[in-house]
Amino acid sequence: MKILITGSAGFIGYHVVKKFLDLGFEVVGLDNINDYYSPRLKYLRLGELGILRDKIKWYQIIKSVSSINYRFIRMNLEDKQQLFSLFQDESFDYVINLAAQAGVRYSIENPDVYMQSNIVGFHYILEACRYFPPKHLVHASSSSVYGSNAKIPFSEDDKVDSPMSLYAVTKKSNELMAHAYSHLYGIPITCLRFFTVYGPWGRPDMAPMIFAKAILNHKPINVFNNGEMERDFTYVDDIAIGTQRACLTKFESDSNYRIFNIGNGTPINLLEFIEELEKRLGKSAIKIFLPMQPGDVAKTWANNETLSNYINYTPQYTLSNGIIHFADWYKEYHKNIFQE
Repeated sequence: MKILITGSAGFIGYHVVKKFLDLGFEVVGLDNINDYYSPRLKYLRLGELGILRDKIKWYQIIKSVSSINYRFIRMNLEDKQQLFSLFQDESFDYVINLAAQAGVRYSIENPDVYMQSNIVGFHYILEACRYFPPKHLVHASSSSVYGSNAKIPFSEDDKVDSPMSLYAVTKKSNELMAHAYSHLYGIPITCLRFFTVYGPWGRPDMAPMIFAKAILNHKPINVFNNGEMERDFTYVDDIAIGTQRACLTKFESDSNYRIFNIGNGTPINLLEFIEELEKRLGKSAIKIFLPMQPGDVAKTWANNETLSNYINYTPQYTLSNGIIHFADWYKEYHKNIFQE
């Protein structure tokens, strides 16, 4: 079986690729390796799976030196002709689209990038699946679509008409686009709303990585909304396994389109998260308390019941054991790879 995983040099993409390689799938990874954050980190993730930096060229598929089942191509989703050629040549059984311009605050500063990558790019993914249909397309949505909703925990049947950032707007738009393509062309599509993912090889623009770096370097960390923030922190391995299971589960109803929350199901106060991280890193944080930032929400909390019923999804990592794995990895990462 062959699967395309876009965003494969990214945080979640790296872990999802590993899961499918472990199952014996033939995996083609796609990423544009942009500079939203350090491309070096993306090349390091790729290198962990045998994709050598000096061999990577635009629009050329290269083979992993460590896995006979893994190949990689550097490409933008907006490169329509090349994307269609890839779909035609490879005849994918499954497609997981994790590629997107991420970041809530960055979307306020650079809206054009989000429209191109998240709207135009996803449109071309849908078009490619229309003409070269896989058995299932799984798309990464986000808990950010819930915006300023007051009802918690967030459930898939809640209204999502109050986005707080352009990033959230693009993710909600993706869900609507996916629904239309599924309805019109019979493409089985699942959208997964991810909730605050953390773990080894995480994105350096996200709070867990920012906090860990600052704590180890005796630098202050910004704690927004004066610490009155709660997030449904979800360990990346739970996300990767849930994504894999959702992708490989056949639809059993007349509907070809589904949306699922995928989170830990337990909101954690930001100060509690920081405290746990301090404990595992063996150092105290210097905290600067600040007001809420534009685009942020005070609390996220996933109701996982629908996904649990569908694929027997049960998160395996508590905050405590997830932080242990993350902190142990980060101490090694900080010391040997990115020491400043």
